[in-house]
Amino acid sequence: MAEYPTMRDKFLVLLMAGVAVVSPAQKRLVLIDQDGSGPGGSNQMSILALLQSPQVQVLGITMVTGDGWRDEETLHTLRMLELTGHAHVPVARGAVFPLVRTERETLMEEAENGGVAWLGAWGKGQTTLMETGNGVTPVTPPNQHAHGPYDVPPLAEGIPTTKAIDEDAAHFLVRQVRAHPHEVTIYAAGPMTNIALAISIDPDFAGLTKGIVLMGGSLNPATDDPEFATSPRHEFNFWFDPEAAHIVLRADWPRIDVTTVDVSIKAPFTEAMVKEIAQSDSPTAKYIAAWSQDRYYLWDELTACAWLDPGIITKKRVLYMDVDLSHGPTYGETLTWDEKFKPKTGVKLVHAQVDLDLGRFQREFVELMKR
Repeated sequence: MAEYPTMRDKFLVLLMAGVAVVSPAQKRLVLIDQDGSGPGGSNQMSILALLQSPQVQVLGITMVTGDGWRDEETLHTLRMLELTGHAHVPVARGAVFPLVRTERETLMEEAENGGVAWLGAWGKGQTTLMETGNGVTPVTPPNQHAHGPYDVPPLAEGIPTTKAIDEDAAHFLVRQVRAHPHEVTIYAAGPMTNIALAISIDPDFAGLTKGIVLMGGSLNPATDDPEFATSPRHEFNFWFDPEAAHIVLRADWPRIDVTTVDVSIKAPFTEAMVKEIAQSDSPTAKYIAAWSQDRYYLWDELTACAWLDPGIITKKRVLYMDVDLSHGPTYGETLTWDEKFKPKTGVKLVHAQVDLDLGRFQREFVELMKR
């Protein structure tokens, strides 16, 4: 009788061949909190980066209004999961509005204090400039169609057949962290309303995680992009819900990693990357080839990949970070201090990413999308 290799035999063969083997028990657990505008684009591709990684188990995805309204984002995300073979991942709907900031107040402030380049769900983005290998190119932020919070226009990629779960995002986050104490990382790449609500529901929530990685904040980006050149401390995720960002940054996380504008604008989504991804027949590659038409910064993808491979980041600043809540012209801007000048009011240290190994990031991201 022929003897067939056991799972142990296969495992040893892979080890001897130098292949990294990750068992389900060893997988890193993550909860994704995202403003999932779409189809395609940075929000959806960042979710895919984590879903495609063999190192990771995604426990669920929670949706928050930011680049788009929550309900439309939820449908885009559900449809993306269907098209890429990840429809088993639960999706929970979260906050529709920021904790305090309102659209009406913001538009009134713009008349007095000047406009911002990106209003997210509240209006169409203005043309900005993106630095690429070929110089500076004018672009319009992608996937932006202003409409009411509960209106959902036709989806170009089709309506999903799957549904969001009945549980709201904040309670889902708390339940999952409680079920896996000290094992789950929170990945937050949109406004942090859902995370702030989870902290308000359960004061132990942050401390029971492994930490949080977030896309947000801006220090002093070296760029001619008008969105940041004249407002170096402005960043959309903090700006859209400053009170939520304030709550999150002051919570008792074991660790806070922040992908700032400073490093994000050094990571463009290039035509060469798209062409290489499109050569793959994987469902994820086909989705990106069909729907990620805009060439913009890889904001959220860098946050995801830097968590997967910390070696992508070549320079960090460890500092105290908070958000301006003054409701003046700088409302929602990033505040930072060193040890000597920090306030005595509970600010926390963050690891702020400011530079990267671009080639390493691009290679790893492309490979994830081709899997």
